[in-house]
Amino acid sequence: MVNIISFEKQFAKDFYNLNIEWLRAFFYVEPYDEEILSKPEKYIINKGGYLFFAKLNSKVIGSVALMPIGNQGEFELTKMAVSPDNRGHKIGQKLMQYCINFAKEKEIPKLIIYSSRKLENAIYIYRKYGFIEIPVETNCPYKRCDIKMELVI
Repeated sequence: MVNIISFEKQFAKDFYNLNIEWLRAFFYVEPYDEEILSKPEKYIINKGGYLFFAKLNSKVIGSVALMPIGNQGEFELTKMAVSPDNRGHKIGQKLMQYCINFAKEKEIPKLIIYSSRKLENAIYIYRKYGFIEIPVETNCPYKRCDIKMELVI
């Protein structure tokens, strides 16, 4: 059974490895990714964000972050990755539902996702959970981004 747990320092390397593998499989690692992934406490936790992990037995098999952006209490749902051996088992959807429930509980007004239309399955899942497409700003932090979505909680 998959359990979702909160950030613990010992899982920082899992966060890095899962996301680097995913980025290399689908895109490439941008400097912005490398910086955040190598220092999750600095860029996510210490700024009031959250990091969650999917664990199967004692092994971390997925991750997702809620990173604060702007000054309106919004968070970017970002750095969602699932290990290759565990893809196709709805782990990403479990992480997504957990984040939405968590956001409601914490009264987070809005979640933002930056993505790529290349990730058709991911876009389908985002829409399934109620995210709607909004314009991508010109100074988007990701070069691979060609779609931005939001979910008003």
